Amino acid sequence: MKKIEKYSFGIGDRFGLQGRAQLAAIILAKKAGISIVPVWNKSNREHKTIGTQPSQVRVEANNSVAALAWKENFYVDADHINLTTVDGFIDHSDFFTLDVADFIGKKAETSEIENFISQNEKYIGELKIDGIDERFNVRKEDLIRIGENYLYAIKHASSIYKYLVEKKGAGNFITEVSMDEVDTPQTPLEMFFILSALAAEKIPAQTIAPKFSGRFNKGVDYVGDVKAFEKEFEQDLLVIQKAIKEFGLPENLKLSVHSGSDKFSIYPIMGKLIKKYDKGIHVKTAGTTWLEEVIGLSMAGGKALEMAKDIYRKAYSRQDELCGPYASVIDIDQNNLPSPEEVDSWNSEKFSNSLRHIPDHPDYNLNFRQLIHVGYKVAAELGDDYINMLKKHEALVATQVTENIFDRHIKRMFNL
Repeated sequence: MKKIEKYSFGIGDRFGLQGRAQLAAIILAKKAGISIVPVWNKSNREHKTIGTQPSQVRVEANNSVAALAWKENFYVDADHINLTTVDGFIDHSDFFTLDVADFIGKKAETSEIENFISQNEKYIGELKIDGIDERFNVRKEDLIRIGENYLYAIKHASSIYKYLVEKKGAGNFITEVSMDEVDTPQTPLEMFFILSALAAEKIPAQTIAPKFSGRFNKGVDYVGDVKAFEKEFEQDLLVIQKAIKEFGLPENLKLSVHSGSDKFSIYPIMGKLIKKYDKGIHVKTAGTTWLEEVIGLSMAGGKALEMAKDIYRKAYSRQDELCGPYASVIDIDQNNLPSPEEVDSWNSEKFSNSLRHIPDHPDYNLNFRQLIHVGYKVAAELGDDYINMLKKHEALVATQVTENIFDRHIKRMFNL
């Protein structure tokens, strides 16, 4: 059976040219004493936007590990798939993120909910979870509510999982269950019974991505109560620990944080707690590699800087179109968004400093960064012009990609 390692990083690469630069950051981590496995991921939405195929992610991953002589494991994630999108990924992926967010809140059959209640009624009363001071009073009404809210989604995950077993064989892939792209965080009690239902469906989830409180906006820092996040994260770790023993889930089951990338203020908290409990973690750094490409081009100056400015200009004029699909995970303040005319006056240093995620830098502009983050469709429409510009400035771009993952993500997470 494939078994995900303790620490894993999901590294998105929208245009498929930075695999080696991303892997170089993982290698730096290994040299620093932290063993992380890379998981290249790309969603169906990103493939459709850019015009790529899942097979290309596998080729990129294989070529990257060969080029850098990586001898450890690595994976290719079919990111945020469901039954309507999974087929194109089956032959090329060995990690599947079963996205059930769209099905949360839909009701399962009455008989299925009754069966869920019957399976879990032994927990009615006081439920103690080691490490959590709070005692949970479980009522039948709680089981009904949780079953009505989550069971349909879990049944959907089961359908995808069974389909994958039919196509790939049991034990030949890593299973993740994703519930993060919803409005309301799951409580510890809900997490416990969600894991119970996953076990009842015989889904051997090795990572699970819950929803946490606060804003996880794309490409920028966490917005919310850091102390509240710390409490939720720790409780989720402890719930998982109990659920593994209680329900026979895989012993290496770990939290997955679909961070939208760059949640710098909570990385140290996550690192502290996984060390405290000796637990693993999966972190998706997602689309910030694309931003590092634009930073690299802006630093190159000349026509490359002009292209970066043109991407922003077009993204600015198409905000409704580009921001719509990401409306729940971006917050752009129009009053602090520079006009294209202003950006046209910037030199390389001003452009790159405004985009690079160094929160205390005086030039950094999180609104500018978020708009470019969702503007990758503009670069895709440039086709070979964009790709050729990246290749022309490969060394400069690659340096930005490697430094971003290692210096701003891995170092913060593992206190290096």
